[in-house]
Amino acid sequence: MKKGYFLAALLGGVAMLTLAWLVLGGTATALARPTAVADSHTITLTPIRDNTLYESDLGTISNGAGEFLFAGHTQKGEARRALLAFDLSGIPTGSIVLSATLTLTMSKSIAGDTAVAVHALTADWGEAASDALGEEGAGALALPGDATWLHGFFDTDLWATPGGDFAATASATTTVGGSGVYAWSSPALAADVAAWSADPANNFGWIVVGDESANGTAKRFDSRESAPVQRPRLVVVYAEPVGVVFVPMVGKN
Repeated sequence: MKKGYFLAALLGGVAMLTLAWLVLGGTATALARPTAVADSHTITLTPIRDNTLYESDLGTISNGAGEFLFAGHTQKGEARRALLAFDLSGIPTGSIVLSATLTLTMSKSIAGDTAVAVHALTADWGEAASDALGEEGAGALALPGDATWLHGFFDTDLWATPGGDFAATASATTTVGGSGVYAWSSPALAADVAAWSADPANNFGWIVVGDESANGTAKRFDSRESAPVQRPRLVVVYAEPVGVVFVPMVGKN
């Protein structure tokens, strides 16, 4: 049955039910509420910005324009945390987010299997034109507007906590081993997307936190500046409300 015919039949049935109650001496108060949703839609997004936080006492290292992102501990025990944010304006207002899947391409690591978690960021951050040389593991000197270990925006806005401000509970966790494509997906990750779609002002994206319990655990992921096929992606499945039904709340006089 086509959606238009289904909705017309549903509305007609509600009207008949209301009329019957009124004839029988009842009272009816109509309350509007969303009805069924349309067929699901899928949107695939790449980041509008990404960066890496390089642990340092001075907070002067970044890699806004680099081809790689890092998460975990270096062999010297210095933490690396990746940042990603996506523009969700392509999801229509009022849509129901059914699922969300973040995929990253891991291109280099000396570690075996490690847990890598994504957490919702709670403060804004920047990506400027800093661009590290070579393998990019050491980063580059931060430029104004870059995120660093100490700054959401270098060198004016500080994080409340060095290393980034983010939710304590991970939205999703995946075990990352050798080179390849890895995915993060969970109801909590979908809830992040739904919340940010409804409130874009608080859409700060995610921070990617690797294993920081030992040295040499860092994973290198390809950034949005990498080849198109290797870039981070967020796939969102959503459905739109298709109409309003007036549901009678009835009672006897």
